[in-house]
Amino acid sequence: MTDTRRPSLAGLVPAHPREVAFGIAAAFGMGVILACQSRINGELGQRLDDGVLAALWSFGSGWVVLLILMALLPGVRRGVRQLLSTVRLPSLRGDSALDRDAGTASRPAYRLRWWQCLGGVCGAYLVVVQSTTVGLVGVAVFTVAVVAGQAATSLVVDRLGLGPAGRTLVTRNRVLGASLALGAVALAVSDEVRTPALLLLAVAPALAGVGTAWQQAVNGRVSATATVDGNGVTGALVAALINFTVGTAALGIAAGVDIILRGLPSEWPAAPQLYLGGLCGVAFITGAAFIVRFTGVLLLGLGAVAGQLVGALVLDGLIPAGDAHLTTVTLIGTLLTLVAVMIAALPTRSARP
Repeated sequence: MTDTRRPSLAGLVPAHPREVAFGIAAAFGMGVILACQSRINGELGQRLDDGVLAALWSFGSGWVVLLILMALLPGVRRGVRQLLSTVRLPSLRGDSALDRDAGTASRPAYRLRWWQCLGGVCGAYLVVVQSTTVGLVGVAVFTVAVVAGQAATSLVVDRLGLGPAGRTLVTRNRVLGASLALGAVALAVSDEVRTPALLLLAVAPALAGVGTAWQQAVNGRVSATATVDGNGVTGALVAALINFTVGTAALGIAAGVDIILRGLPSEWPAAPQLYLGGLCGVAFITGAAFIVRFTGVLLLGLGAVAGQLVGALVLDGLIPAGDAHLTTVTLIGTLLTLVAVMIAALPTRSARP
């Protein structure tokens, strides 16, 4: 029987198992970096008593770093030009025929819709949540909540083929893992049931996880589109630049309103390590945009989750944030989340091509 399946929209072939293994290992390292960023931005937000300004610094400093890289690397500038030539703006006729004229010699295998360049909005929301909640609920609870939203949404994102790796079947193991992760979140935050305000703050990171899954998918598409001469690193840098540009713009508007209502902080902390959140964000977004084409959104999230959990437990255990501290319930919830992502990563025979 003739195989009538269409190739993925990104025009990519299935990744080699070694590439997938490399991607998961890299995602683990990026997860550790993300846990550190959560602590840095959370501490800066606490010191300033203003999470929005802390988030703006994190995004804005990362944006400046990427602008410098663009000025120094010609490949990044070519990637930006190639990306801009493929983006379709909204029109009265709609964009349902977006991919009909793709695949010409002068363009990548597909074009981008304008909204696929807005992943930075979700990143901006995540950083604001980091800056306002980590100091209260701790890195571990924050991470578990993000994990739940990300794991559940990644199933949908991969099934719809929104990322550059194409469509991925929703298997029994994936659904079981996502469901267990959701239950783990409820357990991890159960200690705060008597404190509704903190329980509500645990919901905000979960929503950030939902946005993170979509952000990683569209950033991966931007990276694939902006890749010039097969250099995936420059494409990933372009994706990070677009992500930080959009996020910085969104946070700039929010910070403007915040300053009008609350004014500027009386002083900024002198500790230099509190200003490294932007570099952590650049490393995470660039790495995610590069490896998502090999792993898909779910496996990327799973690898990063493992790194986040390990990093969060170490940080909360060695350097507690504010009044937050490790409890048995938090530890069990975190371990259950790790088990959940391991189950979701197990292959299913019926899902193999």
